[in-house]
Amino acid sequence: MTSIFELPDDLLAALIESFPCRDAQIRALATLLYPRAAPCRNLIIHGTEATGKSAVTLRLLEALSSASSSDDDAPLFNYAIVKSVECVTARHLYERVVGAVGDALQWESEGRPAVGRCETIAALTVELTKMLKYDQPQERDSRFVLVFDGIDRQREPPPTLLPALARLSEIIPNLTTIFILTAPSPSLLRVSSVPQLYFPPYTKSEYVTILSRPPYLPPSLPNTTPQETTDLWTRFTAAVHDALAKPASRSLPGLARSCAALWPRFTAPVAAGTHRAREFSKLLVAARAYFQDEAVLEPGITLAKGPISAGEKEARSSSSSSSKDLAALLPPTARLLLIAAYLASHNAPRHDQTIFSTWHSGRRRRRGGGGIAHRITKKAKHRKIARKLLGPSAFVLERMVAIYAATRQEWVNDENDGAENQPTVDGDVGMAIATLASLRLLVRVGGAGGAGDTMDRGGKWRVGVGWEVVRGVGRSMGVEVEEWLVE
Repeated sequence: MTSIFELPDDLLAALIESFPCRDAQIRALATLLYPRAAPCRNLIIHGTEATGKSAVTLRLLEALSSASSSDDDAPLFNYAIVKSVECVTARHLYERVVGAVGDALQWESEGRPAVGRCETIAALTVELTKMLKYDQPQERDSRFVLVFDGIDRQREPPPTLLPALARLSEIIPNLTTIFILTAPSPSLLRVSSVPQLYFPPYTKSEYVTILSRPPYLPPSLPNTTPQETTDLWTRFTAAVHDALAKPASRSLPGLARSCAALWPRFTAPVAAGTHRAREFSKLLVAARAYFQDEAVLEPGITLAKGPISAGEKEARSSSSSSSKDLAALLPPTARLLLIAAYLASHNAPRHDQTIFSTWHSGRRRRRGGGGIAHRITKKAKHRKIARKLLGPSAFVLERMVAIYAATRQEWVNDENDGAENQPTVDGDVGMAIATLASLRLLVRVGGAGGAGDTMDRGGKWRVGVGWEVVRGVGRSMGVEVEEWLVE
């Protein structure tokens, strides 16, 4: 008795050879798409990043489409892929869908009427029905697959976008809609019995298997046979996975980049002739410093020229690198607001009028430790712990803006007035606050998960950076933040 399923086994064998450790997903996907197998109306493909979802889907669709065009006996098969992350709005998505389907069918090249505008899901349904339902040959089985890649990252999606797209296959019988995303919710499409295909993360053995095949397999080492190089590479990739799986190799591309960066250093003794390829333990001991140094994988993570301790490395990467990066990347207004936020978080509100009110009368403050904050420090009760070493306190947005308004003239136009590189305040405070909030340099506290209007004058915030970072940002503008702190 012959089976009702007719999968192109030779085609699937080539795909399985190209994508090792994904044979189950390839066969399941082919079964749910091929017209003479068990085609479905809607399909959800999900999994974490870099698990092969999009790559496997694209290659399978290309193979099925090529087979149908080269064999007259094969069923008609066509497809279109839309990358949702590239669409700015829902209307942009609709236009991209119609354009992709029209290109796949060569709609306008055959003298057919031009496709109309698609501003709503209803217009999209009309255009797709016209192209796929009424103008397609019906004498033999056919299938059109429409793929929405990364649909969970669609910008400004309407609340009914996915359920509406899932209903297209009910109107167009020969349509299969695929939704590729990371983690589906239980009521994503609001349609019962939607098959889901899961692409799980690769395991350690699967990582080693994939990396032991071209194009990841490295060339043979000097004075070493190809088999010895392959064996050494296999054990090396397993060691890299065990050492760097969590911080640097959470995906296949990340692990491949780590192995490519460490391999020349790991095999340097073999190339020099001091060790043999079979002496894996000795090579691992000789190269253990490379497995512990993040600068090998990310050369810009540290600024040290010589060997430094782990404590020094952490301090330099969290202070010098962070402050210099912020001073170079943030505009002047954002930097001034960040300093004002730090002062609002670490100075008590009762000192604001004493410190900042003198600027309204036009008087300038002398530097060198003779400021108002310094005089308050002498009168204040001695603290066992400096205030700048304590955690930041929450402050009202209006207070931070008031500190910024009271001090910006002093911080921007100091004794160096007229200097060529003196920064200027652009006045766009709202944009600067939104920038700091998006970078988590300012953190909104209170409310429903910290959500709300960023310009709410009564909203409470907390500075998200430490003393070393703020001091570096201040010095980049000629501001000594410590002179404005009340101990």
